[in-house]
Amino acid sequence: MEVFQARLEHLEAVSQLFDQYRVFYKSPSDLETARKFLQERFQKGDSIIFVAGNNGHIVGFTQLYPSFSSVSMKRIWILNDLFVEQTCRNQGVAKLLLSAAEEFARQTETIRILCQHKFLTLLLNLFMNRLGTARMRNFIITR
Repeated sequence: MEVFQARLEHLEAVSQLFDQYRVFYKSPSDLETARKFLQERFQKGDSIIFVAGNNGHIVGFTQLYPSFSSVSMKRIWILNDLFVEQTCRNQGVAKLLLSAAEEFARQTETIRILCQHKFLTLLLNLFMNRLGTARMRNFIITR
């Protein structure tokens, strides 16, 4: 399993997963709008998307949106999306994606990663318990 930052060249594969993600959360399928939404994120640099690939097939993604702390005058990332294809769940893919997000946060000198999604909060708590909270101290879980 390989994890890497997605680029515009990955738009089609990521759009398919993004549409599945939205359907998972009870939104109607709309692949064309999903593609346009992600294309705009790529072109404007509005988000960072990490994907997990297995033999050239993208099976999961996480998306980070930038923000800033005025008090510390440092970058914050908002972890808003995490999705893994059903056939690849419970195989450590989410863990790899979250580890990539954490490493990216360190490389970009981020003071924290915020998570404001109920399901992601539960997943991050589980992930932090497995790895130890000291390693994951950059993740701040909010609701």
